[in-house]
Amino acid sequence: MSKTVEGYLLIADITGYTWYLSESELEHAQDTLTELLELLVGQTRPPLVISRLAGDAVISYGLHENFFQGQTFVEIIEETYLAFRKAIELMVMNNTCRCNACANVSKLDLKFFLHYGQFGIQHIADHDELVGSEVNLLHRLLKNDVTEKTGFGAYVLYTESVIGQLNVADFVETMTPHTESYEHLGRVKVWIQDLWPVWERRRQETVIEIPENEIDAKVSVDIQMPPERVWDYMLQPEFRNALIGSTRMTIANRSQGRVAPGSVYQCYHGDKLVPQTILAWEPFKRIVIKQPFPMAQSNTMLGEYRMEAMNGGTRLTASSTKPSGPLSGRLVYTLMRRVIPRMSGRALDNFRQLIEGDYQQRSSVVSSSGDVDQSSIREAAAAGLQASTNPTDV
Repeated sequence: MSKTVEGYLLIADITGYTWYLSESELEHAQDTLTELLELLVGQTRPPLVISRLAGDAVISYGLHENFFQGQTFVEIIEETYLAFRKAIELMVMNNTCRCNACANVSKLDLKFFLHYGQFGIQHIADHDELVGSEVNLLHRLLKNDVTEKTGFGAYVLYTESVIGQLNVADFVETMTPHTESYEHLGRVKVWIQDLWPVWERRRQETVIEIPENEIDAKVSVDIQMPPERVWDYMLQPEFRNALIGSTRMTIANRSQGRVAPGSVYQCYHGDKLVPQTILAWEPFKRIVIKQPFPMAQSNTMLGEYRMEAMNGGTRLTASSTKPSGPLSGRLVYTLMRRVIPRMSGRALDNFRQLIEGDYQQRSSVVSSSGDVDQSSIREAAAAGLQASTNPTDV
């Protein structure tokens, strides 16, 4: 008996695998697919739940009640793709084998298919089987002419329903509209995000670091939720207020509808505005900002929020430099230097209490067998191998 829910459906599908197998030695090809499936499984984190592995694809879902903000979900997909490309690049760099399987691995890529709607969950043996017309639609979309029409080899396909849920209208304007037609379904409107520019931008980014010897204050707090969740809360002004002790906040200078380097958190402390300009934005890892010293705004200082996964939770560390600029402001900072870590520590703890409380209130209990072990991954890789080499198999 299935349970009907509403939420997100996601398929991550390795591209070019059939061709890869036709040109490669099967034993090494299976090892490659196993490694890449392990990576995709590792990148699929709560509130996403793995339904099952299907050959060279990972099928997952997330319930509406306790899901991410739209930008966070987009960044999770992008970060998964970046991790995939890095893995491919490392395989190529570290290759000492002369077989075709190892030589051809650079031709593999990744596509994502994302939909929103109602579906049923049937607990079968060791996995959750997703059923319903919305699930069928997403699987139909795997067969498309996106690459032929757009030239995109790696992409995210967003259906119209998921675009409405994610609330990323400005970001959608950067995508390519596309239509597929299917028997019994008619015309299906979708939007396509080309992922290759995401990889190229990341490779060319200059990493901004604050030298350790310039950090003057550093405090940490341990939060009982994964980094993706902490990041999602940090994105939202109503929770970020607690993090920095502001009374209200707006966001200016979004880039294509997203918070990014160059965006500004307009933080109000009563009537006083303290703008925080984002210098570095590394999803689920860290944010670097530049801001005026609140007590002497002619002086500026750098700050960093860094996240580290710790035993199922997250250690959030806030660091800041001494302010630079006029002597008067630096003297004010010197007088306040002893109390600043205590103030920062209280703000971090307030943030922790607020988001842990909200998370507990919103959390949905999902009875699921979503954990995937090593043997299941190898079995999926073997099944994908058999299906790709024997087209008569369904």
